Amino acid sequence: MFHKHLITAICLFGLSAAEASEPLVCENTLGTRLYEDAPGVIDLDDPDSIQLEAGRFEATLGENPTASLTGGILLRRQDKLAGADTATYDPQTRSVFLGGNVRFQDPDSEVISDAARFEYDSGRITFNGAQFALSNNSRGAADRLEISQAGTLELDEVSYTTCPPESTDWIIEARDIDLDTRSGTGTARGMKLRFKGVPILYAPYLSFPITDARKTGVLTPEIGSTSRSGNEIVVPFYWNIAPNYDATITPRLLTDRGLQLQTQFRYLSEIHSGQINAEYLNDDSLVEDNRHFVAVDHRTLFRNNIRNEIEYREVSDNQYFEDLGGSLSESTITHLNRSVRFDHHTDTLSLFGQIQDFQTIDDAIIPTEEPYRRLPQLLAQGRWPDLWLGAGINLDAEIVNFDRDVGVTGWRFNAAPELQWPITGPGWFVEPAVAVDYTRYELSNTAPGQQQSPDRVLPIASLDTGLVFERLMNNSKAERVQTIEPRLLYVHVPFEDQDGLPVFDTITPDLNLVQLFRKNRFLGIDRIADTDQLSVGITSRILDVDTGRELMTATIGQIRYLSTSRVTLPSTPSFTDESSDYIAEMRFLLLRNVNFDFGHQWGTGENGTTQSQARLQYRPATNRILNLAYRFRRDSLEQGDVSWSWPLGKNWNFVGRYNYSFRDNETLEEFYGLEYESCCWGIRMVSRRYISTRDGTRDTTVGLQLVLKGMTSVGTAADKLLERGILGYSAESRY
Repeated sequence: MFHKHLITAICLFGLSAAEASEPLVCENTLGTRLYEDAPGVIDLDDPDSIQLEAGRFEATLGENPTASLTGGILLRRQDKLAGADTATYDPQTRSVFLGGNVRFQDPDSEVISDAARFEYDSGRITFNGAQFALSNNSRGAADRLEISQAGTLELDEVSYTTCPPESTDWIIEARDIDLDTRSGTGTARGMKLRFKGVPILYAPYLSFPITDARKTGVLTPEIGSTSRSGNEIVVPFYWNIAPNYDATITPRLLTDRGLQLQTQFRYLSEIHSGQINAEYLNDDSLVEDNRHFVAVDHRTLFRNNIRNEIEYREVSDNQYFEDLGGSLSESTITHLNRSVRFDHHTDTLSLFGQIQDFQTIDDAIIPTEEPYRRLPQLLAQGRWPDLWLGAGINLDAEIVNFDRDVGVTGWRFNAAPELQWPITGPGWFVEPAVAVDYTRYELSNTAPGQQQSPDRVLPIASLDTGLVFERLMNNSKAERVQTIEPRLLYVHVPFEDQDGLPVFDTITPDLNLVQLFRKNRFLGIDRIADTDQLSVGITSRILDVDTGRELMTATIGQIRYLSTSRVTLPSTPSFTDESSDYIAEMRFLLLRNVNFDFGHQWGTGENGTTQSQARLQYRPATNRILNLAYRFRRDSLEQGDVSWSWPLGKNWNFVGRYNYSFRDNETLEEFYGLEYESCCWGIRMVSRRYISTRDGTRDTTVGLQLVLKGMTSVGTAADKLLERGILGYSAESRY
């Protein structure tokens, strides 16, 4: 089945599509810019002065003097310019009345009206029977339009849209609208929104953006449907508290569960930054209980390079993300982190301290398998190079208290000083090193016969060496450099029985390029593998000489074990391999718009492939993306993944993703959608089916999002799904 979807995606290459282009924008103008040769700002001694030009001037003297101008009027004040057939000046009110073919322009707006009044003292201009066009490509008409000196617009009995006159697909009709072009704010009262002539929204009050600036108001409403929670209505409200503080308050109605309130608060100061998220669902109808989620992320940068980070997560129950989340990645979360961390860095010394706890939310994890709390953990790393004849000293030290409700607990102290003597030359390096690793425990709740204060002392010797060869690659288009970089790492660690030591945080990691050149087979301090090993690797790169850009990187390597290792983790068989698997990673920039990443791990003889992953991205333009991916892990998973975003002509775009498990013969996630874009509106239609829980329960959603450019959008937040599921997709690049 998967191959059918793969063929469908590949066939996109053959579709007749429009050339890549920027998002469509309506260019609304009233044609009032008849004075392109006029200066934008009048250079007068008094910046508030008014300059008037007219074909004929008449003045009436007496008790109520007036001045009349005819024959074509041109009025200038600073960056404002107005024209009319006639003008009358009233010295008592210090106002100019314009009549007949009134035209106005400033940097933010254009207006045509039947008549206008300009007040000299306040700088206010009032138009009757006005048509207007703004710099954000919006336009409209109003019975009355008033422009203040500060640039705000007040409109009565108004229609407003960003669509061109020949195709007004959406329009706002309101009793009055206030537009602040400086802050990018629009406020409508007594509002009715029509789409294709059909009313789709009524509101006594609506605030909306007219630019990309942050502003307080209702954000994109979301309407959707899921098989687990029923119909969904989300109406976010954004509160721009201050330039460095904001909040988003989001009521979320789930028809089968109830009303959930989601809040997000963000803050930023000279030394502090962070975000607080809180969700609360009162009396979930399906589980008959209150449910909540809290997430806190805080960072403080003190003086003297001291940094503090706080991370806190709490959820009311273990099924919260499965029921109320939106992806499989959320539903597979097993632990929530809670920690307070401090760190300090200098040129030679790094200090780190933390208090860490977890909330386990996977019912399948028994208490003896839950992670340990660190109460506290203190780390120190010192690097003092070139102390004597090029030799330097490195020091890694740690003290930590591991705590848990069941099983052995206690303190662990570790110090590992290392003497390093790097010798380098043009295109080569040799780095011998010797270290001593000392570890001591003070344990509680030990098993019978287990020592309460075990320790371990191990010497570690290593020799790291490598070469770098370069050659120029000349071709007709560009000059490139190719490198060949072989590397050898020899490590010797003698055997010491470590079965009496506890295992607090040590695991056997997957083999990768980093692990290939580590000196310990385990990740963690509780076990140090005895070894006599040689790591061998070779890397080749191709670099663009002009830009330094890496066009290709390829590495292959293996570890050879010269003796059998006897140190193991509990309940783990002895390690008897003579060599590790081969591991290879490659990254290519093929042509200018094709990226290829490949990783492969395989053993010798009958072992075969251990794991493999490959990803190909074809992206000839911002709005043209095709991703192909394959992932394999022996006895665990085998998945294929294809995703795309591809234009179908000038206005349509086809999007989708299909993620399939070959091992389980089932689809993990699939969604398909269409996007349509005109210059003033767009629409997204997406249908999605995915596994939403650990036990394989599926959820089906159907989404429709209407985007009204220059205002807001209505429907599901389909753009979030597309940005997560399609690598390289950006909603902003479309609309």
